[in-house]
Amino acid sequence: MHKKLIIIELYNHIIISNFGDAMEDLIILGSGPAGLSAAIYAARDEIKPLVISGTSAGGQLLLTTTVENFPGFPDGVDGAELIDLMRKQAEKFGTRFVDGDVTKVDFSSRPFKIWVGEQLYEANSVIIATGASSKWLGLESEKKFIGRGVSSCATCDGAFFRNKNVIVVGGGDTALEDGIFLTRFANSVTIVHRRDQLRASKIMQERAFSNPKIKFIWNTVVEEIKGDTKVTGVKLRNVATNEIIEMPIDGVFIAIGHKPNTEIFAGQIDLDQNGYIVTHDVVFTNVEGVFAAGDVADHYYRQAITAAGTGVMAALRVRDYIGKLKYEQQKASQ
Repeated sequence: MHKKLIIIELYNHIIISNFGDAMEDLIILGSGPAGLSAAIYAARDEIKPLVISGTSAGGQLLLTTTVENFPGFPDGVDGAELIDLMRKQAEKFGTRFVDGDVTKVDFSSRPFKIWVGEQLYEANSVIIATGASSKWLGLESEKKFIGRGVSSCATCDGAFFRNKNVIVVGGGDTALEDGIFLTRFANSVTIVHRRDQLRASKIMQERAFSNPKIKFIWNTVVEEIKGDTKVTGVKLRNVATNEIIEMPIDGVFIAIGHKPNTEIFAGQIDLDQNGYIVTHDVVFTNVEGVFAAGDVADHYYRQAITAAGTGVMAALRVRDYIGKLKYEQQKASQ
């Protein structure tokens, strides 16, 4: 079948679109709650999305053993199981998946171009839902106990540590916010910071220092996380004296920041100083036809349900966008 070049006028400028057999109406980058929710909605609208899932398909939910705050699961659900159910639901309505990582994109002209290795995909619209990755300490023992006493999300997992003793590693606003939040559940919260003063804002420091449940250990790093089937303690090293102490503890929260997975989009769409995608009206980027959903554009909420919600919003906006493209295509062909 010969491909037909159609020139359409949209948004007060000329777009050259190639509506051929190889053209996708929508490509979704990422397969966490945002990407899969977008896929479900788009597929039900018969947009037939292609999801490039990434080799770390599922995102941050795969680091959570039990999710208790996702609506519809009163007894909780395993993070990996929730992702699997969402993927099956998307597939049921016709979503197709490519299980690989995007290596390059070109959003400078239409159709948008996306590469997975040497394979090129082209699309009339794109939803970026590549998420953000937690920064970790890099300890082998840390990896061992993720989901078994080690967490990077206080708001996700804090309730599991009711009447327990926990530490929070970090010294910025995130660490203090997490520490203050955890005092709702834990008996005690100890902030472990590698320096002798915090980087957090003055108001956050005042709140933390005045909270009777929060204590501080200064000039100290975590050398090892101890335990058997779950965390039972930590080995701490004072960076000034090299003194080693062992501290019994029930939970370790890593709060040294998140990194949005946006490196390949630099120079293609607007990013803020921390690398998050800049959006307006929730899901619109500065490039028409390219939308963003989930943690890749959200440095505040970082919840599965909020990511899913923005994925739905992006899919609905794509529906409108594709509808306009098709309408203008029909007008141009008459």
